[in-house]
Amino acid sequence: MNLETVWRVEDGRRLASTVWRAGRGHRMISSAMLGGGIGPAGWVLNAQVPGAYARTDPVAHLAELAAAAGLEGPGVGMLTAASVARTVRRDGEGVRVSATVGLRVPTWAAAPAGTPDPELAPLEGDGTPAWRPGTINIVVAVPVGMSDAALVNAVVTATEAKTQALLEAGFPCTGTASDAICVAAATGGTPEVFAGPRSTWGARIARTVHAAVRAGALDYAARLEARG
Repeated sequence: MNLETVWRVEDGRRLASTVWRAGRGHRMISSAMLGGGIGPAGWVLNAQVPGAYARTDPVAHLAELAAAAGLEGPGVGMLTAASVARTVRRDGEGVRVSATVGLRVPTWAAAPAGTPDPELAPLEGDGTPAWRPGTINIVVAVPVGMSDAALVNAVVTATEAKTQALLEAGFPCTGTASDAICVAAATGGTPEVFAGPRSTWGARIARTVHAAVRAGALDYAARLEARG
């Protein structure tokens, strides 16, 4: 996964994006707004936006950013307010992972009905520093084919590994309310039909995602401590 970091100026801020030009020969599953679902895709864009991001057309915005980066054809586009320049990369046993980890509002997946959403709280004026962004975006690449069911299973496995890493790093949460993920599998050959945490490739995905997210969460915690 050869990531390029590209920069742009938006709303007076210099913001980073990572671009993976995967090329042909990949099928991806993603929860991203642009290119989400399951299907062939040739690139992944993870773009940083300002913490007070207020555009109501994020899909069109991602399409603009993709075009500016020269990305054509089907691909996956994700947004995050976390520092994309601090993207964590980990490789393990053929699995490659990149993760941007922001934990401004760590949360549990299951919350009581009617509970106010802290993600919607103002970034400024409520005692919360605006530099503390949220969202964990994860991109996973494997060099083997996967059936649709295995791709779904891989997302579950990666999410479980993410949560384990966050808990071990001292964040009592399952993630944030705006996390996104993309798993890219090579095409060709007999596809894997399992990707659970005890399967060959699922176990490798779990270990590599865990390493990336844990490193990102510890880095975020260190920055919180340094800033007081």
